[in-house]
Amino acid sequence: MKRRIFIRNTGITSLGMTVIPATLGFNTINDLENMQNKFPLTIATWNFPNASQKAGELLDSGATALDAVEQGVMIEETNLKNTTVGKGGAPDREGNVTLDACIMAPNGNAGAVAYLKNNTHAVSVARRVMEETPHVMLVGQGADQFAREQGFEKENLLTEESEKAYREWLKKKEYKPIINIENHDTIGMLCIDKNGDIAGACTSSGLSYKMNGRVGDSPIIGSGLFLDNKVGGAVATGMGEAIMKSVGSFLIVELMRQGKSPQEACEIAINRIIKTNPNYRDFQAAFIALNKKGELGSYCIQKGFSYVKYQNSKNENIPSHYYF
Repeated sequence: MKRRIFIRNTGITSLGMTVIPATLGFNTINDLENMQNKFPLTIATWNFPNASQKAGELLDSGATALDAVEQGVMIEETNLKNTTVGKGGAPDREGNVTLDACIMAPNGNAGAVAYLKNNTHAVSVARRVMEETPHVMLVGQGADQFAREQGFEKENLLTEESEKAYREWLKKKEYKPIINIENHDTIGMLCIDKNGDIAGACTSSGLSYKMNGRVGDSPIIGSGLFLDNKVGGAVATGMGEAIMKSVGSFLIVELMRQGKSPQEACEIAINRIIKTNPNYRDFQAAFIALNKKGELGSYCIQKGFSYVKYQNSKNENIPSHYYF
């Protein structure tokens, strides 16, 4: 039953609320006090402190969760030292740097791009797809054309260092992704703003020296990212093929809807990947998740994955629990 609870505490009324809808998941005074202590909140895959810092500071200043996740992951898209995201990403086997990204808003709207060339900020193009088109995903040449029409400047994403590494790779053409190096091909981020609204984003240049045309889980709604503002959200990183086959992020949100904690849900999702992939020892897959109350979870196959959390002006890198 939905209930309304009248606010009597001065600290709580400073939020500008007079009633607490049960549909938000806060049914008691203590729940709302906990919300004040926990929100805003940012979590992101791997140790990308600059990205989480950017998103967290935006949230602290009153920005929406949607703006925060976009601008947070944009930090890594321009980080030339990060060869798995954005500009400077390792190319495919034909020498093309291609980007995948998606974004989800609290209202359930979503946008995505795949096999995007010549645009550093794939996440921003994905947001334009969400807000300016009747579609969810644009790919390849169509995505590039749309980016130009939206005012994004054409860029060369292959840096001198990435090109040098690619030419070295051509000598042997070995394709053996290294766990926790090649497999951390994504920054996925979830934010909860001061209003308790959740948004998420995911952006990647994919696996190094992938086949031309390969698209991973990062731009696929339900695989690389999924959220329901009434329940929570999840993002993935690692071997995209395994994550896509399990529709892992969607699975985690549905498990949380059924009452599982974010940690329990992440563990179930990873165990499902392990059961359906006999070669699971050869790759990494990882999830992070949060629910509407700001409870967190993370789990992965191999040791070495971590996530970063920004909360109460503090950035923290947290090692994940793991199967091995």
